[in-house]
Amino acid sequence: MPLTNPWLTGPTPTRKLDRDRLAERILNLLSSQNMCVLATAGPDGPLATPVRYYPLDFTLMFTAAPRSPKMRNIAADPRVSVGVFAPLVGLASSRGAQVFGTARVLGPEHPDRARHWAAFRWENEHAERGRSLSEPPEDPLVVIEADRIVYTEHWLRREGYAPRQHWRR
Repeated sequence: MPLTNPWLTGPTPTRKLDRDRLAERILNLLSSQNMCVLATAGPDGPLATPVRYYPLDFTLMFTAAPRSPKMRNIAADPRVSVGVFAPLVGLASSRGAQVFGTARVLGPEHPDRARHWAAFRWENEHAERGRSLSEPPEDPLVVIEADRIVYTEHWLRREGYAPRQHWRR
C-alpha cells in the first residue's frame, strides 16, 4: 500500500529549529487561529474552557465575566496553560502549541490595558451582540504572556526537525 506521507515513518528526528524560525512558526499559529482551550485549577479541580482569544506577539488576550469559574480560578492561582491548535486532518497536519504563563487581569483603569487593548478586536463581539461600537466594553481583560511554549508540528519532520519544539521567553 502506498504511503501518503512516507517521511512520517522511521525514527523521529531530534534536530531543533533555530530560535527565530521557531518564533516565526509559533507566531503564525497564534495569529492564524482565534480559539483556544484555557486550563485553570480551582477548588473543584482542573477546568478546561474554550475561549476566543486575540494575540499580541507571544501574549494571548480575552475578556470574561468577572464571576465566571475561570476568573475565580485565575484569582486563586494565576498560573495557566493554554492549548492552541489548527484543524487536524491527519498526523501530517498536526500543528499546535501549549502556552504556559501567568494570567493578569487588567481592569478598565489598569495602566497596561491601553497597550493590549489596541490589539483586542472587541468590535466583533459587540456587533454579534447588537451593542454600540461607540462604547467599548469594560469587562476585565485577561492577558497571558507566554513564559514557555511547547510547539508541535509534524510537517517539520519533512526537513529533518523534531516535531516537538520548545520555546522560552
